[in-house]
Amino acid sequence: MKPSVFSVLGVMSGTSLDGVDFVLARFTYSTQWSFQIHGTETIPYPTRWIEKLNSAVSLAPKELAQLDEEYTLYLGNLITDYLAKNRAFTVDIVSSHGHTVKHNPAAGLTYQIGNLPLLSKQCNQTVVCDFRVADVALGGQGAPLVPGGEVHLFSDFAACVNLGGFANITHLISTPVFAYDIGAVNTILNYLMNKLGKAFDYNGELARSGKPIPSFLEALNQLDFYTKKGPKSLGIEWVHLYLLPVLKEFDTHSIPDLLHSYCLHIGQQIGKELPKKGKVLFTGGGTHNLFLMELIRKHTSCDITVPEQELIDFKEALVFAFLGVLKTLDQPNCLSSVTGAINNHSSGNIFLPND
Repeated sequence: MKPSVFSVLGVMSGTSLDGVDFVLARFTYSTQWSFQIHGTETIPYPTRWIEKLNSAVSLAPKELAQLDEEYTLYLGNLITDYLAKNRAFTVDIVSSHGHTVKHNPAAGLTYQIGNLPLLSKQCNQTVVCDFRVADVALGGQGAPLVPGGEVHLFSDFAACVNLGGFANITHLISTPVFAYDIGAVNTILNYLMNKLGKAFDYNGELARSGKPIPSFLEALNQLDFYTKKGPKSLGIEWVHLYLLPVLKEFDTHSIPDLLHSYCLHIGQQIGKELPKKGKVLFTGGGTHNLFLMELIRKHTSCDITVPEQELIDFKEALVFAFLGVLKTLDQPNCLSSVTGAINNHSSGNIFLPND
């Protein structure tokens, strides 16, 4: 491939509903791909949007279509405002993940709102988006997609782990590369903190103050998902169907004890999936939970690497920015060994503002 340079705005909204992540990045190819981050910001969701997105999974098709259009307009306005604040950085493309409201690949379904052609017109930019649908149509899980970028940008690591709404891992030293979701992280930890009127558990301090609930830990560890082999992925539906009923069973226990036990659980589950040796890159909001990170370290012998805060918080947005570059070049950005699709492919839609 010829030397290439792409300036991209990456846009990401995760299941933990922290807000919309923006990353301005420049990707350069000479003999391999490299990146430079030129700006980052998270725009927190207002309460009304948190409520809308939380309830989206239960909406009827007509209501969901209406929400999709409303969210696309909202996202387009955020992108326009962000680019206006950063005029010195001219972008070639906007690469946007959208927000996942339904994910049931077994039924051939994955739905990310905010990926309508209207987005390109709203922000007057070439937009690459809707990365998951094509993979599900090819028999894949539609997730995780970040390995398609990690193989190019983070090949120095044995594995990459993201601790977001869900935890996922990419094993980069295997041939072929394989990756899968491990379990819910901030989706549950933040859910428990919300009961106390707080957004998250700062540094995992409240979880650290709690005590284990052995029966709760046992019930969590017995969930069928952990015995399945990859490719496998999780969505908010799994949380509602399987995790929340377990939490309800133990809701007479204190929030600190529930947080403590859930961190013990996810620490064990992540530790089991890590390679035996080599450097493993940890990123995502859950990495700020110092108690959880201590528990993970107790269950592994590998070298856990926690990078600078910018990469911790914006790696997923960065990778989705890069997936847009690969789509623009018609290069594979979705790996069949990861998702279970029938072949590697270049996933996503490209929308032009004047179409």
